[in-house]
Amino acid sequence: MRMRKVLLAALVALCATGGLAWTFGRLPPLDSPAVPTAAFEPRETRLGKVIAPMADANPGLSGLYLLDDAREAFAARALLAQAADRTLDVRYYIWHNDISGTLLFDALRAAADRGVHVRLLLDDNNTSGLDPMLAALDAHPNIEVRLFNPFAIRSPRWVGYLVDFFRLNRRMHNKSFTADDQATIVGGRNVGDEYFGATTGVLFADLDVLAIGSVVGEVSRDFERYWTSGSAYPVDKLLPAGDATAVAAAARDALKQPAARAYVNAIDASAFVREWNGRSLVPAWAPVRMVSDDPAKGLGVAPPDDSPNGPDALIPGPPS
Repeated sequence: MRMRKVLLAALVALCATGGLAWTFGRLPPLDSPAVPTAAFEPRETRLGKVIAPMADANPGLSGLYLLDDAREAFAARALLAQAADRTLDVRYYIWHNDISGTLLFDALRAAADRGVHVRLLLDDNNTSGLDPMLAALDAHPNIEVRLFNPFAIRSPRWVGYLVDFFRLNRRMHNKSFTADDQATIVGGRNVGDEYFGATTGVLFADLDVLAIGSVVGEVSRDFERYWTSGSAYPVDKLLPAGDATAVAAAARDALKQPAARAYVNAIDASAFVREWNGRSLVPAWAPVRMVSDDPAKGLGVAPPDDSPNGPDALIPGPPS
């Protein structure tokens, strides 16, 4: 009897939140191909002019700078967004709507205002409450937002799991932040205050790597695999149109908080930012290969021998 009541409640929720078109979690068709990024010469960007000579001096190798400090990890992402001239390709499993998440959303918006083509791919498992912000970002003419293996029923999310568990249990844990195909950040951190030392009491012990050199192209190609996969849905197929001005407004509101201002001031005064601005960061050069699972897992068609490796990883070893 209790199970019957649960199922009845679920059916009522389906009708109330999605109507017949969304019954049982059906997604809209992907009937339009991804718009390709305009061709450009990465070596002619500001990042390229600094990085290309170093990469040329270390053929086949990748330069690695460990981001073991939480605040440095946030600063590195913000600085890459500021340094980008042509492209930002960003993907994460979790992106919180908190101080650091709001400020990084605004960093993407600011880059797009300069003409940078921004592509943001988020796993949809942890985007609850973010729909208005994602729609606002996507409303910017230079920003595209896609969701990996999205929930057709946006709220309540548990209804989607009830009617489509096996599909929705296939998630994307990949994390990368790549600028101008010249520099990328890959590692364990998602986007949120507990990952970047922006909150008290909770700090996740994670590690990122800022990488340049040969492996960056591998990360870019892997992003493209996920971006164009059959599980990556443009948000304009899932969400109502948003207001592009809402992104900057949210950042202004966030910075009215004393804790947010103190956090930003501390980062601006950090040794990492001084070294970045002085171009004195020293990477360690090594052979590296990238490990990533197949995006076909989202459709349940990944080959059995292509076992998931979790988040994207850079592993020292022979270049692949």
